Amino acid sequence: MGILYGMVARGQVVLAEFSTIQSNASVVAKQILNKINQGTDNYNDSNVSFSHDRYVFHVKRTDGLTLLCMADEAFGRRIPFSFLEDIHNRFVKTYARAILSAPAYTMNDEFSRVLSQQMDYYSTDPNADRLNRLKGEMTQVRTVMIDNIEKVLERGGRLEMLVEKTSAMNSNSIRFKRQSRRYKNNMWWRNVRLTVALIIIFAIVFYVILAFICHGPLLASCWR
Repeated sequence: MGILYGMVARGQVVLAEFSTIQSNASVVAKQILNKINQGTDNYNDSNVSFSHDRYVFHVKRTDGLTLLCMADEAFGRRIPFSFLEDIHNRFVKTYARAILSAPAYTMNDEFSRVLSQQMDYYSTDPNADRLNRLKGEMTQVRTVMIDNIEKVLERGGRLEMLVEKTSAMNSNSIRFKRQSRRYKNNMWWRNVRLTVALIIIFAIVFYVILAFICHGPLLASCWR
């Protein structure tokens, strides 16, 4: 059933309270107020719990206020104290310095509705449990991180493929340069051989013509 009763007090002065069931929770709560105000040094600015039958009264003392709630014993302590922390923040934000001098039940008509709403929220809504909510948020963050890592890894794979293609292109470029240099050298030697052959042919033709003019291979008539 969750949280069944809630109360806000200054010392022993009850400022607001609300109960979802017909019970003696208000009477027991006032007894607890008397008890903790008799031992201020032991209970000031602290969180304590008191068992009563099958219920547990959870008490939070801070900033001169006492926040109290009654919950099922099986409901644990984490959610009730989260509820009390929430009620404290809302009460201080709403009434500020008026809390210091307000008579008993001054804020009850207005703030009892807030107590009712938040008691229902913390009793029924799974998001009210901060730990579970944080776990859910951490799960979401982890999921997003895993997705991002997968994207980075996938992008890394694509970059690796690009690097492989670039390496292949570099290898092909080096091979092409070597082949071009080899082809260029072959062409140069070919031109050299062709030039030498042309020179030899020109010399032979020139000699034949000269021998014809000089009436013999020894060119005797041309030396006279």
